[in-house]
Amino acid sequence: MQDEFDRLMRCVRACRICRDAPRYGHALAHEPRPVLQAQPSARICIISQAPGARAHASGRPYTDPSGVRIRNWLGLDEEAFYDARNVAIIGMGFCFPGNDAKGGDLPPRRECAETWHSRILAQLPDIELMLLVGQYAQRTHLDRHFTRDGVTGTVRQWRRIYEAANTPRVMPLPHPSWRNSGWLDRHLWFEAELLPVLRADIGGLLRQEPLTLGRATFRSPGPF
Repeated sequence: MQDEFDRLMRCVRACRICRDAPRYGHALAHEPRPVLQAQPSARICIISQAPGARAHASGRPYTDPSGVRIRNWLGLDEEAFYDARNVAIIGMGFCFPGNDAKGGDLPPRRECAETWHSRILAQLPDIELMLLVGQYAQRTHLDRHFTRDGVTGTVRQWRRIYEAANTPRVMPLPHPSWRNSGWLDRHLWFEAELLPVLRADIGGLLRQEPLTLGRATFRSPGPF
């Protein structure tokens, strides 16, 4: 199984579909560099948006301020967060998609998830907790009645989603970008109610003490 998984990862990291044979819109404007981490033994899977410019440069997911915030949300230090034996990080897009006219990141390239997600997830048999970060992951992996009111509406329903009789357990999260600092200030229940449950779950899975809580400055196997 490990050999098969390693072959798959080599294929993913060599992928150039969005550059050489794009299915949607213009070709990627820069050299592809798929950024993800995973091992078949992973118990937690973070399905995120797409790497930003800093992650593209480093080749490592979440190497920017949003990484500091999401690690704080999860109660993990860098060593635990980047341990692919326990934590898989798979974007809806694997490569930095470029910037829009306002300087923000473009949406994730659709080719990535369509080509690779099912193949990767099929080789992660031990996932017990799936984190859906942002609207693109949530719209893909949750039923429409959970996502029709946007990210806020989805995350508000976190308890129904998380406590559903599903394997793996699923938790929706907002994007940890600094742009969402105002959202966190307006929705204090996120840190007061959701994060303690999430951190306790992760601490139990990884058998480590959660860090002190603080502010840092799938479609699943079956539909819900």
